[in-house]
Amino acid sequence: MTLANSQLREYLNHLIVERGLSKNTIAAYRRDVERFISEGDVPDLTQVSGGDLEAFIARSRARGLAESSVARSVVAVRNAVEFTCKESKTLNQIKDVKPPKIKMRLPKALSISEIDSLLITAKSPGNPDAIRESAILELLYGTGARISEVVSLNVGDVIKFDGGEVSSLRLTGKGGKTRVVPVGRYAREALDQYLVRVRPGLVSKDREALFLNDRGGRLSRQSMWTIVSQTAKRANISVDVSPHSLRHSYATHLLDGGADVRVVQELLGHSSVTTTQIYTLVTIDKLRESYSSAHPRAR
Repeated sequence: MTLANSQLREYLNHLIVERGLSKNTIAAYRRDVERFISEGDVPDLTQVSGGDLEAFIARSRARGLAESSVARSVVAVRNAVEFTCKESKTLNQIKDVKPPKIKMRLPKALSISEIDSLLITAKSPGNPDAIRESAILELLYGTGARISEVVSLNVGDVIKFDGGEVSSLRLTGKGGKTRVVPVGRYAREALDQYLVRVRPGLVSKDREALFLNDRGGRLSRQSMWTIVSQTAKRANISVDVSPHSLRHSYATHLLDGGADVRVVQELLGHSSVTTTQIYTLVTIDKLRESYSSAHPRAR
């Protein structure tokens, strides 16, 4: 193992133990920094120069990476170098190098009619997995949860009223932060159906996981992604639909309905309201469009 790889391992341990970042974030940091080390033949992270980072940016662009991916990779390398230099009390030569600026993209939300079509399609009689898939889709849209949060749900994270009906979910988000979110009637009914009629017949390997595959293990992130995209195709929705599309739709529809941005921030698990405010721009765009088409002196 080279010195640089050893330094990377120490940095990743720091992220796991002291900062408590999620497995997905750790994996992304590892991939980005390992690529920087191997492609640039970097022997020591404390000796990284601005030229090394610029060359890395050029190689990343040449590979066809999106600017957002390039920027994320640069941040990963900068953070690893900063940590290593601080630990070894060495001058950080790239502390002033900024990642590429990326144009802010507004999140794309589905219309309410598209959401209705998606959810109706999920529970169509011809779908043998309709109860499980309906519960997953209703929860993704009904709680705004990230796909990683739904995949990692355990039965113990389902909070019920005294009468035994599902009331809310305990979600574990980025950095291991937990939050409790309410579950609406449609999602409650779909989840109750899954818990009573489907899950008992699947339980074998993993007795804690909420959503199980046909072999009794925890349903994977990829399987859940496939469920969403395939259901969208069957529903004849023309745009690409992912689990995150449902999270975007959840936030946008809440704000369109008059929810306070601070409340939406808490529901989404955003650490900063600035992140949530991106969705308000979507709502403003809709208002501007309606104004332009309806007001006689708008044009």
